[in-house]
Amino acid sequence: MTQTPSTRPTNAFVGASWAALLAGSLAFGVGLWNARLALSEKGFYLTLLLYGLFAAVSLQKSVRDRLEGIPVSGLYFALSWISVGGALVLLSTGLWNAELARSEKGFYAMAYALSLFSAVAVQKNVRDLEAAGPRLAPPAESFPLLEEPYRVTPPR
Repeated sequence: MTQTPSTRPTNAFVGASWAALLAGSLAFGVGLWNARLALSEKGFYLTLLLYGLFAAVSLQKSVRDRLEGIPVSGLYFALSWISVGGALVLLSTGLWNAELARSEKGFYAMAYALSLFSAVAVQKNVRDLEAAGPRLAPPAESFPLLEEPYRVTPPR
């Protein structure tokens, strides 16, 4: 198993990733709540959102595991790709055939894309934070004014 050097993601990126996931998922959910669709259609789109989120996270984990030398079976890796592709095809087919305005179709497609992309970013952040370990005090090099030649001596 080879470990790649990981860098700790910034708090801003972690927060933005979670905010994007929340915004995309909430927008998709609120859109479904307010849509004039049959309950079975709403259930279909909600199930696709959950399936797509799981598939995207699973694919990201599989790719990352392979990059780090952690064994991933070819079957699981292929199923991850097929799941993401299948979720996108099912959403596209459903929206194409739905009796919705084009603006609504675009809204659902963009909220879905935002949700899937941000789920991958959140998974990456979780993995990077775990690999980086606990946050420690910054090294002394971060504070050059406190090094020996610049140390302030107290007055006598």
